[in-house]
Amino acid sequence: MILVTGAAGFIGSAVSEALLARGETVLGVDNLNDYYDVALKDARLARLADKPDFSFRKLDIADRDAMLALALEFPAIDRIVHLAAQAGVRYSLVNPYAYVQSNVMGQVVMLELARALPALKHFVYASSSSVYGANEKTPFAVGDAVDRPSSLYAATKRTDELFGYAYAHLYGIPSTGLRFFTVYGPWGRPDMAPFIFARAVSAGEPIKVFNYGEMWRDFTYIDDIVNGVVRALDRPPTATPPHALYNLGNHKPEKLTDFIAELEKALGRKAVMDMHPMQPGDVLQTYADIEISRDVLGYEPTTPISTGIPKFIDWFRGYNEH
Repeated sequence: MILVTGAAGFIGSAVSEALLARGETVLGVDNLNDYYDVALKDARLARLADKPDFSFRKLDIADRDAMLALALEFPAIDRIVHLAAQAGVRYSLVNPYAYVQSNVMGQVVMLELARALPALKHFVYASSSSVYGANEKTPFAVGDAVDRPSSLYAATKRTDELFGYAYAHLYGIPSTGLRFFTVYGPWGRPDMAPFIFARAVSAGEPIKVFNYGEMWRDFTYIDDIVNGVVRALDRPPTATPPHALYNLGNHKPEKLTDFIAELEKALGRKAVMDMHPMQPGDVLQTYADIEISRDVLGYEPTTPISTGIPKFIDWFRGYNEH
């Protein structure tokens, strides 16, 4: 049995679907918080609910008693994919406590749960490309220094990695951290640029474009991310201590204005761009070095934005017609 936290989330629901499709038994956990529209989370869950090998618990990962009780209720859990987190760079400036509670306390609770599970073989958890901060050397490689976070969110994700390493060292828990690079696609989060831009352009409203469009992001399509997560899950680290980190990105940074141009093409409408300076916590560029992910995991992204954006827009239109 695989425990997937954040199962109602963008990546968590997609990973759960992929695991179920290959015959796994999945226990999903999510607290269904209202950081963004809960109806979208419910709709993602509804796609999983009718699968006979899927069960769900509405729980907060930072709730020690509730989460540790899962070890007694489901002792057959042998793998964990921990994707639940308080997401978003800018909101971390508004509510830092939510990030420490979910991302730091939540990580410790999940690692304690891993310790309590007698059959556990692998603990996989979400990190973020944000840990690279404002590093100027590109592409970002897992061996690069990550001690200068540009946001409070980034600081919590780096903390997650340090706890993952410490628990692997102290207790021998095979653990893998995945640094995700700007994930987009169908069922994506409404607080992220693709959704925000698509909604505004469709309505003929202006979109805020930061740093006057001089920003680059390694946009990575959801199917490529899911493939990487599953490949990592199937390959627990064997080093001493048994802890590994991987970049999961597209290895191709796109200029923000080029991404907007692809959205315009898919929507058949021009964007009205409202230019702004750089926001606090933002970084100029993300760019994933995926050589280690290729070599160890066989990870190879295959979806350019010219393919991924039309797929996202097809879903976006269908979802918003309901």
